[in-house]
Amino acid sequence: MSTLRFALFGAGRIGTLHAANLAIGRGTALACVHDPDASRAAALAATHGARVAGSVEDALDACDAVLVASSTDTHVALVEAAARAGKPVLCEKPIDLDIARVEACRAVLDAHPVPVQIGFNRRYDPDHGALRTAVAAGEIGRLEMLLITSRDPAPPPPEYVRVSGGLFRDMAIHDLDMARFVLGEEPVSVYAAASNLVDPAIGAAGDVDTAMVVLRTASGALCHIDNSRRAVYGYDQRIEAFGATGMLRSENHAGGTVSRFDAARTASRPPLPRFFLERYRESYRLELEDFVAALRDGRPPAVGFDDGYRALLLARAAERSSAEGRAVAPW
Repeated sequence: MSTLRFALFGAGRIGTLHAANLAIGRGTALACVHDPDASRAAALAATHGARVAGSVEDALDACDAVLVASSTDTHVALVEAAARAGKPVLCEKPIDLDIARVEACRAVLDAHPVPVQIGFNRRYDPDHGALRTAVAAGEIGRLEMLLITSRDPAPPPPEYVRVSGGLFRDMAIHDLDMARFVLGEEPVSVYAAASNLVDPAIGAAGDVDTAMVVLRTASGALCHIDNSRRAVYGYDQRIEAFGATGMLRSENHAGGTVSRFDAARTASRPPLPRFFLERYRESYRLELEDFVAALRDGRPPAVGFDDGYRALLLARAAERSSAEGRAVAPW
C-alpha cells in the first residue's frame, strides 16, 4: 500500500495536532483540510502543504482515509459519509452524545463496512499500555482493584460545558474506556457520585465538576475512577492496579527538570504537564501509526466502534447512578 492520503475534518486544537502527525508520519500524508471556519482551515492546510476542501464530498474525493477531529455533533454524519464513500475512518471520541444516533450510525456501518477506529488515545500511552500488558500477563496475579485518577488543571469555560455532554460523557469517558481496557472483563454495575465543588458556573450550565465512579465486574474486581475539573498543581493522570501478588503503577509524567529552592523548600518535583496535548502527545502519534498499520495489515483497528459505544453506555450509566443515588447496570 502506498502513502495514505488523509482528509482531516476539523482545524481546531486537536485537528492541529493530528495534522502535524499526518504530515510527518511514515506512510501518511495530509491531503486536505475541511472546517466550517475557512480561514482556520486555510491556515492549517498551508502549514503542511495541503489544500482546503470546500465540502465534505470534495474532501472524500481527495483522500484514501479520513480523520475526524471536528466538533462532536458532526462525528456521526462524517463517519457515515466516509463509510458510504468506502473510506476508513479514525474518529475522535465520543462517537456522539446520543446513544440512539450511535446505534443508527452502527446500522450504516453494517450496510457499508469500513475500518473505523475511535480515538481513545490513552490506550497508546506507553506507560498505561505497559501496565495493561503486565496485568494481562498475570504479573500481579488476579486483578482485584484498579484505581484511575484523571484531573484537569482548570475548569473549562461554561460555553464549552453546555455543549460538551457533561463530565461523564466528555471527560470520564476516557477513564471508563481505560477501565475496560485494563480490567479485561466488562463491568456489570456502575455507581457514581458527583458534586459541584470547583466552579458554580459549571453547575449553572447543568453539569458537575467533581465525581467518583465505582465499577464492579462479574468476577468481583473493582475499579475506582476519580475526576476533578481542577488540579492546581497540573494535569494529574495516574493508574494503579492492585492484585493478589503485587501492584503496578503508571505515574504522572514530569514536565521538565527544574528544581526549586526557597524559604519553604529545598527542592521539588518538576511541574506536571499543562494539559492533555502535552501529556498524551506521544500516544496520539502511536494511535495514528497503529490505525495505519491495521489498514496495511488488513486487520480490524484495535479500538473499534464498539469500544466507543460501550464507553458511552458506561458514561450514561454513571450519569443515571449519580442522579438516582444507586448502582445501575450499564448494558
